[in-house]
Amino acid sequence: MSAPSPQMLVAAAQQTLGMGKRRCPPRTVCLHLAGEVLAVARGLKPALLYDCSCAGASELQSYLEELQSLGFLTQGLHILEIGEDSLIVSPEHVCLHLEQVLLGTIAFVDVSGSQPHPSICSLDQLQDLKALVAEIITHLQGLQRDLSLAVSCSRLRSSDWNLCTVFGILLGYPVPYTFHLNQGDDNCLALTPLRVFTARISWLCGHPPVLLYSFSVPESLFPALREILSTWEKDLRTRCRTQNDFADLSISSEIVTLPAVAL
Repeated sequence: MSAPSPQMLVAAAQQTLGMGKRRCPPRTVCLHLAGEVLAVARGLKPALLYDCSCAGASELQSYLEELQSLGFLTQGLHILEIGEDSLIVSPEHVCLHLEQVLLGTIAFVDVSGSQPHPSICSLDQLQDLKALVAEIITHLQGLQRDLSLAVSCSRLRSSDWNLCTVFGILLGYPVPYTFHLNQGDDNCLALTPLRVFTARISWLCGHPPVLLYSFSVPESLFPALREILSTWEKDLRTRCRTQNDFADLSISSEIVTLPAVAL
């Protein structure tokens, strides 16, 4: 089966994600979404947090099934519902990523509003979070036992989770932010210089590149985090070389300072 045209990918999104009173996602959004989904399937990112419209899990399932029928996806992906959000994941790839997280391959930055400035902490200092990562792995490994190519869906209980940190982990950020939930949503990032990293990769000729990652770290902590960030970049470049759908990975950074930062 030949690769579906951009027009077919746009139609798949607009027909499944823009039903009823929902406004159909614009063409550019539809194509970028398809690129992100393909990046998840190819293991270039462990998960995709869907935020293109108010479509729910059932609409997302229809969308992924339509991509399968077009021959765009050759494997079954999974829709993981956490709270009111939906993530598209490859259970195999995200489990491998989370297992590496448990081995201490990433660092965390505590941005709790009660402290004067951000500080680095490890997963071993966040035992509740460590147990939560193990719980998510167990949940996803149970899904992997079904080798069907069908698109599947499940929900995780998340009433007492720090979703900012959990999503940072699932999305593959090398340095997720964390904070104490009992201190509210305040953080200490206001007017703090942040180094914002952006990773993009080319996909369709004549179209904008796909945004793979966008995250930040406090500039004051960048020297201490340099090794972890370098390892993340090398690993991403290695994974990019193992596939043929995307090319020309570009990773850039810039320093920004904002009056307030919402997490």
